[in-house]
Amino acid sequence: MMFARLDQLMQAPVYQLPQAEKEALLLPRLNELTHWHDQHCEPFHHLMQATQAQLHATDYGDLPYVAVRLFKHRLLSSVPNDAIFKTLTSSGTTGAVSRIVLDRDSAALQSKVLVKIMQEYIGKQRLPMLLVEQPALIQNRSGFSARGAGALGLSFLGRDHHYALDEQMQPNWPVIEAFCEKYADQPVFLFGFTFMVWQCLLEPLKKRGIKLPLSKGVLFHSGGWKKLTHLAVSASDFNQRCADVLGIQQVHNFYGMVEQTGAICVTCEHGHLHTPAMADVLIRDPKTLAVLPHKQPGLIQVLSALPQSYPGHSLLTEDLGTCLGDDDCPCGRKGRYFVVHGRLPKAEVRGCSDTFR
Repeated sequence: MMFARLDQLMQAPVYQLPQAEKEALLLPRLNELTHWHDQHCEPFHHLMQATQAQLHATDYGDLPYVAVRLFKHRLLSSVPNDAIFKTLTSSGTTGAVSRIVLDRDSAALQSKVLVKIMQEYIGKQRLPMLLVEQPALIQNRSGFSARGAGALGLSFLGRDHHYALDEQMQPNWPVIEAFCEKYADQPVFLFGFTFMVWQCLLEPLKKRGIKLPLSKGVLFHSGGWKKLTHLAVSASDFNQRCADVLGIQQVHNFYGMVEQTGAICVTCEHGHLHTPAMADVLIRDPKTLAVLPHKQPGLIQVLSALPQSYPGHSLLTEDLGTCLGDDDCPCGRKGRYFVVHGRLPKAEVRGCSDTFR
């Protein structure tokens, strides 16, 4: 698969393209992908015909989209079966799961973009890494849950990996102590899914009255906010607890999903999620599906330049959010920024760390 426009996006700075310039590059790429999937994925072709979708959109609002729930009911692939390199599965707690097929090119592209985005926050040097996970999670590399794929994808950015949890999902204190003794007050990289970081690391540390010497560390976490909401834990509570028991001030949440791996949106120091050069978001009215202006909450539509092996470049999610603006976040990053409010009422809970019981 040769896509010339993708090269332009890959060469662009992650967060320095003004919104208008990004759209001028991204929209042709999205149209390119729509045509590709229409020609190579029969279910997508039938969907385009049934909805009388425009295969060539003149703006974001006209882009055809797939409801993300469809991946739970149909296998959508734009590559031959013998080209499938890996199949990812979603992390819903009930019912069917999404299956996302990747060929080698698509998997490599996702990894390359993920690295490029993450380097904006942790630099290009691979840091010692503490994963709030079990070591057994990523043993099978041919098929992954969203949780396993997320952990593996980010693990490539670190070195000397230590796994903070044992097989019973309890803190592995000897491992944690060994990591801290080796890397106290040095730059380190921590990763875990939100609810698991809270329940399996932050809470036990507080109960023991322990503060780890990781003041120069950076923590990335994602998913599982629904359970923390039920516990009345806000994002500011979470960040404060990280400072209190880990010593970490640099905490970043990120928004992503197995149906669009790679081009994640990461929070800045003001708590706003930023779209990278390779991706964007729209907000649609939950009832009419009309595109909403900034500052009005609705359903999030996610756009990505990456999905080549399956039609996931334009997805209507079941998440509620609000676009806050373009190019004017106080952090200085360009492009669109937004917040996520949670799931659409009655939508299935499907956060990565919500799968842990």
